[in-house]
Amino acid sequence: MATMAATVSKFCPTTTLENIKESRLKSVRNPNLVQFSGTSAIQYRLLSTKESSYQKLKAGSTIHADSIEVERPWKTSDARLVLEDGSIWRAKSFGATGTQVGEVVFNTSLTGYQEILTDPSYAGQFVLMTNPHIGNTGVNPDDEESSQCFLGGLIIRSLSICTSNWRCTETLGDYLAKRNIMGIYDVDTRAITRRLRQDGSLIGVLSTDDSRTDEDLLEMAKNWNIVGVDLISGVSCDAPYEWSEKTDSEWEFKRGQHSTGEYHVIAYDFGVKHNILRRLTSYGCKITVVPSTWPASETLKLKPDGVLFSNGPGDPAAVPYAVETVKDIIGKVPVFGICMGHQLIGQALGGKTFKMKFGHHGGNHPVCDLRNGRVDISAQNHNYAVDPASLPEGAEVTHINLNDNSCAGLAFPKLKLMSLQYHPESSPGPHDSDLAFGEFIELMKANKV
Repeated sequence: MATMAATVSKFCPTTTLENIKESRLKSVRNPNLVQFSGTSAIQYRLLSTKESSYQKLKAGSTIHADSIEVERPWKTSDARLVLEDGSIWRAKSFGATGTQVGEVVFNTSLTGYQEILTDPSYAGQFVLMTNPHIGNTGVNPDDEESSQCFLGGLIIRSLSICTSNWRCTETLGDYLAKRNIMGIYDVDTRAITRRLRQDGSLIGVLSTDDSRTDEDLLEMAKNWNIVGVDLISGVSCDAPYEWSEKTDSEWEFKRGQHSTGEYHVIAYDFGVKHNILRRLTSYGCKITVVPSTWPASETLKLKPDGVLFSNGPGDPAAVPYAVETVKDIIGKVPVFGICMGHQLIGQALGGKTFKMKFGHHGGNHPVCDLRNGRVDISAQNHNYAVDPASLPEGAEVTHINLNDNSCAGLAFPKLKLMSLQYHPESSPGPHDSDLAFGEFIELMKANKV
């Protein structure tokens, strides 16, 4: 197994090195010493001896930092990222091994990598985190946004050997490996990000397979396309179900602020994030989640107070069946669209959508509500946008992204609909736009009168 020389400066206060979250490595008064004060032992090897076997460093033991090597908590191997423009990026792998193709996008969020990993909107994509140091908080079941990971792979600069979060139940490397998700680190993410900003999102291939040549991987990248592909069918639920997750977790934003069950909302699952459903529940909604192919006629039979068209991955033009469903529902009940739902509403109204150069991915995008001048910092994750010039009379652009003036929100009062091109539920991201759920409640309340 690969090793790393242990010095005091390379250790964090909380370190998981052998699948033991209880481990603690900390320096003592002498800076050349490392003291282990956990409840479990940790693997180490004395460099001063010729023994190759690892021994156990017991709780309370102190040892000279320069004399030991400590096992990495993950298995490493060489990896490559080959982009369709011909550039080749050498790296180290963690998580799963093999060969995978996907669209490379960059995310500017400083925190929340687990929510990003489990966001179904990233299906078919390699997510590059611009924040250089990833993995220090590990993972835990409370922060998941779906039941599995749908992204193609994770690209980071530096992988932490430390897990400094008492909620951590697993290391990032183990988490990805169990879910067969590839990850690479020790690669220049700044240089790749600059290339993506200059040339736009690029198709790439991640591989740990030495038998494949760079030319083979480049050919794979050039022959793969994500435009026009229905990615929603791979992330949507198979059958309707009632959302029943409790919203009284201590990690829930504004938990318990509203009673539940007052409004019945049908939520179309195009890749819905759990926190959207949690926020609606906390605002007093009973939620029935339905598949992306659920007929509009069946929805209307249930006489819901409102319909949510959720976020989801890919190209809205690739799912005409979903556009037709939206067409059949708008105007009959209040409607709220988020991200993919926003784009589908735009198309259902007769508007057009287009692929952006590199999209918006991160938790620091400023948006302006044109109705009152309010500016919110929003969490965004999309590669497509609605062309406001293509919208019919009666449709209003309510929000714009202040970075590029793209359409970030729509309303059509006559048809009782509203939509946003960003995530008001955050997770991860700021909670500035949580009031959008309150606006949807008011829309349903007014329709009940």
